[in-house]
Amino acid sequence: MTDADLGQALPLPTPSIELQTRLATRRSAPAQALGAPGPSPAEIERILTLGARSPDHGKLFPWRFVVMGPQSRAALAEALLPHAARQPDPGKARKVLTKLTAPPLTILVISAPVDSAKPVWEQELSAGAVCMNLEHAANAFGYSASWITDWYSYDPQALELLGVTSRERVAGFIHIGTLAESPLERPRPDLSTLVVHRP
Repeated sequence: MTDADLGQALPLPTPSIELQTRLATRRSAPAQALGAPGPSPAEIERILTLGARSPDHGKLFPWRFVVMGPQSRAALAEALLPHAARQPDPGKARKVLTKLTAPPLTILVISAPVDSAKPVWEQELSAGAVCMNLEHAANAFGYSASWITDWYSYDPQALELLGVTSRERVAGFIHIGTLAESPLERPRPDLSTLVVHRP
């Protein structure tokens, strides 16, 4: 977007069976099952651009991205191994590190609230919206995606390795790649138990 784009009228929504179908069949992928090919540099840039078109509660942009390729994630997984030993279930903590090393690409979304602006909760919700839009954008390019956190998103020493400051939080690791097989449908909510209609 350039300054010349600001203030231009955007198209109004139009009915789209394709978009409805994509949303109706959206499914998170197992991170360990994501393989090559992954997005090209140009596709990554476009995915980030689309993901950033999320509600941000006052043009605060209260989040940031870390684009992680195979080398940086392998180094991170290696550095996290000693910290996995401190977790309640060290074996499981080590095992989930394969989620970091299997996919071709990971986008780390960090919630970075702007001090003294809107309520922090709203800014954190904005980071969550970005995570979901990144998944949608990856799907639009024909890739599968997995939005996860795991223990290293909350461990203080692990957060230091990730470069997350004390005022920031990990919103999610968005792993992106290609599945060899179609994912299976999983249980979905019974809306009759969750929705109230009021005239």
